[in-house]
Amino acid sequence: MRHDLTHLDENGKARMVDVGDKDVTERWALAKGEVVMCIETLQAIRGGMTKKGDLLNVARIAGILAAKKTSELIPLCHPLYLDLIEVDVWIDETLPGVQIQSKVRTRGRTGVEMEALTAVSVAALTVYDMAKALEKTMRIQNIRLVEKHGGRSGDVVNE
Repeated sequence: MRHDLTHLDENGKARMVDVGDKDVTERWALAKGEVVMCIETLQAIRGGMTKKGDLLNVARIAGILAAKKTSELIPLCHPLYLDLIEVDVWIDETLPGVQIQSKVRTRGRTGVEMEALTAVSVAALTVYDMAKALEKTMRIQNIRLVEKHGGRSGDVVNE
């Protein structure tokens, strides 16, 4: 495991990484996360009983928009042209709660892990926002990078 912090210069100051000498390659990342809630809240979501509308679809769209805005939210991220953003949000009775998955793809000089993670994070926050009138004890949890492919550092498969 490398221990170099690429976003720090030789004096320990934060910097944006220079990716100008990297090859343009296809890169993609997959991230996941969950929102855990009471079964009654989940039933209200399933039945369309949230006051703010179609929770699953709104969370999905919020995740897509968030991936596009990642470089505006995370200070040292490069603005990227994204070829694909997929966000899936579904009910999981076994949690109980909502599962979220994002896949992001680009052809570029840097990876899209942050875009995939941002999509999941904002989709989860949207689920919370839309259901908070029903329950304030929901937990956003386990947001993680599942896979990343492409680039100098190669492929990573965590699950």
